[in-house]
Amino acid sequence: MRILITSGPTREYLDPVRYLSNASSGRMGCAVAQAALEAGHEVVIVSGPVEIAYPAQARVIWVVSTEQMCQACLAEFDQCDGVIAVAAPCDYRPLRKAKHKLRKTGSGRLLRLVETPDILAHLAAKKRHQWMVGFALETENARQRAWRKLAQKDCDLMVVNGPAAMHAEQTQIDIIDRQGHVAASLLGPKRIVARQLFQIISDRLIRTHR
Repeated sequence: MRILITSGPTREYLDPVRYLSNASSGRMGCAVAQAALEAGHEVVIVSGPVEIAYPAQARVIWVVSTEQMCQACLAEFDQCDGVIAVAAPCDYRPLRKAKHKLRKTGSGRLLRLVETPDILAHLAAKKRHQWMVGFALETENARQRAWRKLAQKDCDLMVVNGPAAMHAEQTQIDIIDRQGHVAASLLGPKRIVARQLFQIISDRLIRTHR
């Protein structure tokens, strides 16, 4: 089975130097990819800029912006059996990118932002036989918001985590199913949590799609 995994952050540049982003390290995406490879699957990773090394057996497609990540995922999705969207893409980008470095003027600046493409929504619109697992990083009403996101984006499972997971070695997640039930709550090093998560994905989704 060929599995598409998104990983890491994206960057939306304000000027040639500065950008909007987040602290996603790519560690969880890397750990999920390793778990999928250990289970005998083919893995394609679409990753934003990270400093970690992905497994050598995986094919990695490097991107920078959310638009680039979306286009890369759409290009690969038809040839994949499922997607695990671990990445933390920027939801907004500047309306205009300055051609030169923005310099101090002695007063503030107003920054107008527009929404970036919703990668999961675009994949959901294209899916035929594929299963989909999303990640939802939430700071309030986490399970309710994650279930809403699952329904809106036609996912099969939604993994909920919080800001503490970013750029950390450990994580704590809840896995929400289509009925809004918590399929599992997991805590520990990302490499171990990723194996447990992938086992649940395998039991609930991969075996039923063979």
